[in-house]
Amino acid sequence: MKKLLLLIFISGILFSCNRKNPYSNETSKSTIYFNGDIITVADDTATYAEAVLIKDGEISFVGAKAEAEKLETNATQIDLEGKTLVPGFIDAHGHAFNAGIQAVSANLLPAPDGTGNDIPTLIQLLNEWKTKNPKALGKYKWIIGFGYDDAQLKEQVHPTADDLDKVSTESPVLIIHQSGHLGVMNHKALELTGYNANTKDPAGGVIRRKTGTKEPNGVLEEMAFFGPLFSVMAKLDKDANEKIALAGVDAYTRFGYTTVQEGRATKAVCDTWLSLGKQGKLTVDVACYPDLQSQLPYMQVHGVQKEYTNHVRIAGIKLSLDGSPQGRTAWLTKPYFKPPAGQKKDYVGYPAFPLESDVHALVDTAFAHNWQILAHCNGDASLDEYIRAIREAVNRYGNGDRRNVAVHAQTARFDQLDSMKVLKIIPSFFGMHTYYWGDWHRDVTLGKDRAYKISPAQTALKKGMIFTEHHDAPVALPSSIMIMYSVVNRISRSGDIIGPDERISPYDALRSITSWAAYQYFEQDKKGSIEKGKLADFTILDKNPLKVEPKEIIKIQVLETIKEGKSIYKKKI
Repeated sequence: MKKLLLLIFISGILFSCNRKNPYSNETSKSTIYFNGDIITVADDTATYAEAVLIKDGEISFVGAKAEAEKLETNATQIDLEGKTLVPGFIDAHGHAFNAGIQAVSANLLPAPDGTGNDIPTLIQLLNEWKTKNPKALGKYKWIIGFGYDDAQLKEQVHPTADDLDKVSTESPVLIIHQSGHLGVMNHKALELTGYNANTKDPAGGVIRRKTGTKEPNGVLEEMAFFGPLFSVMAKLDKDANEKIALAGVDAYTRFGYTTVQEGRATKAVCDTWLSLGKQGKLTVDVACYPDLQSQLPYMQVHGVQKEYTNHVRIAGIKLSLDGSPQGRTAWLTKPYFKPPAGQKKDYVGYPAFPLESDVHALVDTAFAHNWQILAHCNGDASLDEYIRAIREAVNRYGNGDRRNVAVHAQTARFDQLDSMKVLKIIPSFFGMHTYYWGDWHRDVTLGKDRAYKISPAQTALKKGMIFTEHHDAPVALPSSIMIMYSVVNRISRSGDIIGPDERISPYDALRSITSWAAYQYFEQDKKGSIEKGKLADFTILDKNPLKVEPKEIIKIQVLETIKEGKSIYKKKI
């Protein structure tokens, strides 16, 4: 299996880093950027600077170009030619390593990010990948695809093992749902995994069955999917892990990210980032959040670090309390608008932890060690559980500046926002859902009333809260531009505005992936805005998101990504 996966993933590494750049002189110790829209993101309203001077990787002056020239008479001068310079984007929540896996697997994403719009096309894409990657099949001949979405398939159902047998009956086939919370195996993969009619559903997961039988139909939910997936991934060797991780970095930098997150990290993945850092191979900062449920011994040894060493730090811990709303595994307080096949009308999803006491114990452990918590809470029932656990821990340890995060908070109720504000929980919204799954939530998962209130960013602002926005890569591509477009417009695939009252301004959208994201990380003194003394982390855009029409934001392109004064990505034109 180790050889198999090594070959699968290494063979798909096709990204180029594009680190050579005609605009940025990497050998120059000081540089002046000028003649563009330099948005500082340093204030509550948008402010611009005429020029910014950087020296030795840090910002040494922001203001008039003439003053910058006086301070550094021999500085390299870079004419932005009317382009827009903003702080480097900060990944409030994502999975950088898994973004690398996505990059090297068969692309099954639906439009606009792929062509996987029906089951026959999925089969075609998998067969094409198999043909183009003969060396990747190895001894066990695994075929892996990423990104199918039953919500966007013409058939509106998951593929099954019978469907994937059309790709191969001799080689195991695994396809991963776009949410990352479900997957489908062909019969050969089910056989190798040990799933059959006698296999019971694991706690926090479901093995879907053929109608009227106990035979698995190939579709696996949550822990029924994660268990075998993690087992397979654990067999990757050091070289394979490093190549996948670097593919993930390349996927991020082309969207302007200078700080990325490794959410729900395993020991192997954390060690991979640490190793790459020691080798000097990282061009971005990587903040790791190990999964506390499975990685408590690792955390007890390593703890958290406030500063990066070789661009890596363990920043806190991750908890996952439920599943995915689009996959209808998120845990709600009220039933799904239309339950999945085989479920009753009162179906509300389910918790990741069968016993709430287990959640309270893990939160208590994090508080006792002063570890920041990022808790995956899609459904409002899981958010209730998280709030109860945090409140209990606050009563025991005090309500200090911990900046614990509710990741996704998709169906957060307004009363829950009030509780989160009191408990100092930062919501990190997944506002991109309004585009990718807005219609699905309106018509299938939640119904119009609840769907129009998902990711309630404007309500959070009115309540005096800050929040961050994220892409949750590889659930979606790590597109900073798509984040801003989605949360400003909230326009679905069909053109419906999914909750017009929850739209936010382009400037607040920009803050949610720069200054507010830096605050979430306790890094506001070094990142998130263009101010003297901060790191020279920048992103250059072809247009200004604050000046174009809101619907035109989607067309903006990232031209260059700069980390501590060095160009780490340059778009080929």
